[in-house]
Amino acid sequence: MLGIKKVEVVANVASGSVADTAPAELEKMLADFGLNAHVCAPTTDDLTNCLKAAVDARPDLLIILAGDGTARAAAELCGPKGPMIAPLPGGTMNMLPHAVYGVRPWQEALTLALTQGHEQLVGGGEVEGHLFMVGAILGTPALWAPAREAARDGKPRLALLRARRALRRAFTGRLRYNIDGGPRLKAEAMVFMCPLTSKALDEDEGALEAAALNVQGAADALRLGVNALVRDWRDDPSVQAERCQVARIWSAQGIPALLDGESVRLKALTEVRYQPALARVLAIPKDL
Repeated sequence: MLGIKKVEVVANVASGSVADTAPAELEKMLADFGLNAHVCAPTTDDLTNCLKAAVDARPDLLIILAGDGTARAAAELCGPKGPMIAPLPGGTMNMLPHAVYGVRPWQEALTLALTQGHEQLVGGGEVEGHLFMVGAILGTPALWAPAREAARDGKPRLALLRARRALRRAFTGRLRYNIDGGPRLKAEAMVFMCPLTSKALDEDEGALEAAALNVQGAADALRLGVNALVRDWRDDPSVQAERCQVARIWSAQGIPALLDGESVRLKALTEVRYQPALARVLAIPKDL
């Protein structure tokens, strides 16, 4: 198991799909592998402190059973020289866990990671000090994600309110951008995919895949928002994609964005960069 001896676990039982029994189950599974792990199952208010304490303990492996936001925060705290992380699917979208382990339950993902895993240095994107290892959506289609989350959580009224807000914001602030110092162009939104998940890039490509999304109306924006989140957005007729090292994006106002499935607000002028080494991940072979 790659010399793994010291293990820290952060299990967010308030997350999308983590049962109350998960921390004990995790501890038992690790014990069966001969690993005596420290498991933290914090309340929502104490999640950040728990995560920081786990990283400060300098384990050989940090296991995250939580949503994409917690997994991304762990990667930011660990960096390429800190603890190796195992992001297990414990949220709603689970973009990073699915990219690393495929779509499978966390118990199966953990078993495969401990029996067949290897260390992988993962590259990806960085914007305003935030990293992403799966992908990012910048622009008004990112506003549809909160509505979709509410619908998935069985909250139709909240989903409708958020959808109306996204519709009001659509087409009110097109983005200007350039790729690697190229010409200044316009788009409704920008999508950046990392080598970990891009079908157009090899994992050692050394670049992001950048796509400008241009739409003609609300129906197109809704289709793009859905396709970008759950399907192959390259199939959409409004997509133009290319490789990218640095992209400059600006707008008349702050830019809504999704970074690995987590909603953030960026400045009106921002820069997305490819970073070759973001974090060390306990990955599994792609053919499993």
